[in-house]
Amino acid sequence: MRRLTQRELESYLWGASTLLRGLIDASDYKQYIFPLMFFKRLSDVWDADYQQALDETGDKRYATDTANDRFVIPEGAHWNDVRAAPRDVGRALLSAFLAIEAANPERLQGVFGNANWTDKAQLPDSTLKNLIEHFSKHDLTLAAVPEDELGNGYEYLIKKFADDSGHTAQEFYTNRTLVHLMAQMLEPQSGESIYDPTCGTGGMLISCLAEVKRRKGDTRTMVLCGQELITITAAIARMNLVIHGVDDFHIASGNTLAAPAFVQDDRLRTFDVVLANPPYSIKKWNRGAWELDSWSRNFLGTPPQGRADYAFFQHILSSLDPRSGRCAILFPHGVLFRNEEAEMRRRLIESDLVECVLGLGPGLFYNSPMEACVVICRSQKPEARKGRILFIDAVAEIARERSQSFLRPEHQARILSAYHAFEGDPGFAAVADLAEVLAAESNLSIARYVKRPKAAAGGAGATLAATWEAFVEEGRDFWTGMNSLVDMLDGLTPAEDADA
Repeated sequence: MRRLTQRELESYLWGASTLLRGLIDASDYKQYIFPLMFFKRLSDVWDADYQQALDETGDKRYATDTANDRFVIPEGAHWNDVRAAPRDVGRALLSAFLAIEAANPERLQGVFGNANWTDKAQLPDSTLKNLIEHFSKHDLTLAAVPEDELGNGYEYLIKKFADDSGHTAQEFYTNRTLVHLMAQMLEPQSGESIYDPTCGTGGMLISCLAEVKRRKGDTRTMVLCGQELITITAAIARMNLVIHGVDDFHIASGNTLAAPAFVQDDRLRTFDVVLANPPYSIKKWNRGAWELDSWSRNFLGTPPQGRADYAFFQHILSSLDPRSGRCAILFPHGVLFRNEEAEMRRRLIESDLVECVLGLGPGLFYNSPMEACVVICRSQKPEARKGRILFIDAVAEIARERSQSFLRPEHQARILSAYHAFEGDPGFAAVADLAEVLAAESNLSIARYVKRPKAAAGGAGATLAATWEAFVEEGRDFWTGMNSLVDMLDGLTPAEDADA
C-alpha cells in the first residue's frame, strides 16, 4: 500500500471539488466533499482493522468484532455497498450515513451533516458516481494516510473552501498561524478541558491538541468541547476531530448566547482553556433575554443591541474554571475603546481578569483588512501579574504573501517572549497598573500605553522609512478615534426603525 505524499493528498482531495463546478455554489462544496471523504476514511480504516484481525486468527466473526471496536459500520452501509449501487446513489449514500450515525451515537451523531443527497436535479447519479470513483482511487487507511497528514489535508480543504466562498468565510476559517500563537500563549496541558463557544470547523480545538502533542503531552486525557451555530459547520468540526484521532469530544449545534449547550448542575460548565473567535459586532441577537440571563452571564452588564461582542466575552469569562481557567479571544479593536461599552470595560478591569492585550497587524481576520487584537484573561493571575495588564503592539509582526496575511515563526516567537517576560519593551510592550487604565477612562487601546519611538520627521540623516513611520504614528490616534466614531454611528438605529 503506497503512502501518499502531502501534496498528492491535497491534489486528490481538491480534485473532487472540480467535479461539482457548475452544479452547486462554491460555498456549498463542503456539504458534499467532507462527508464523502470522511465516509471513505471510515470504510478504509474499518477494512484495515478487519483484515489484520482476519490474518491473525482466520475467524471472520472475530475480525468483524475487532473492526467494530473502533467504530461500527453496519451491514450494507460500507463504501463498497454505495459504490455498487446501480441507481439512486444519493439515497444509498444517505441511508449509509444514517445507519453509521445510528450505530455510533456517542462519537458520530450528526457527523455527516444534512445535505440534500437525493436531489437529482442538483446532483444526478452520474455526478455522484464520478465523485465516488474519484475518492476510490486511493486508500485512506491509517497506514496510507496517518491522522496528522489527513488532518493537514482536511485543513487544506477548509482553507480552499474559504477562499472559494468569499467574504462569508470568516465564520468558517480563522487564520491558523494566529490560532497557533493563541494556543502557545495559553499552554494547554494533558488532562485539561478545552472549549470553543463559537468553534466553526474546530480549528482552535485542534490547535490546542497539536500544542500538547508538540510538548510531548498525552492528548488522550484531554476533553475538547465546542458549540457552533451552523449545523453543517458543526458536522465538519466533528469530522475534523475524529480525523485527528480525538476520542473524548463533544460538538453541539446551536446558539451559544441563547442556549449554551454545556451546563452542569444547573450552572454553566467551566473549562481550563477557552479559545474563541466570536462573530464580531453582530446586531441580531436577543438583548432583552440577556438582561435577564438565567445563567448570570451578564455580570459586567448588557451590551448595546448593535454589537454583541461583550455578550460573548462575558459568556467566555463565565465558562472559565475559577482556579485554572484562562482564555484567548480574537476581537476587532473596537472592543478596547468604544464609548458605549466603557462601563462594562471598567468592571472588567476592576475584576483583574485581563492579563494581556495583544494588537496584531491588518488582514488576519479572514478576507478583511481590519486589524485584530487578542485579549487574554485568567481566573487567577500569577501573583507578580496581579493588578497589572501587559500591552503588546505587534502590528508590524506580520507577513503577507499572495494577498494573505500570516505570522511567521519569528513573529510568534517575539510575541511569546514579550508575553512571558511581562515587562516593558520600548515601542513593543508596556505594563500598566489597573489604576492607570481606570484613570484613562478604562480605555484599553494599545497605542495609549505602548509608545513608539519618535522618528526624526525630516532633517539631516532622516530616511524615507523613518519619516513615513513618524507620519503613520502621528495618525494612529486620529484613526483609532475615527474607527470608534464609525463603530458608534454604525450601531445607531434610524428613527423610523426605532419606532417600528
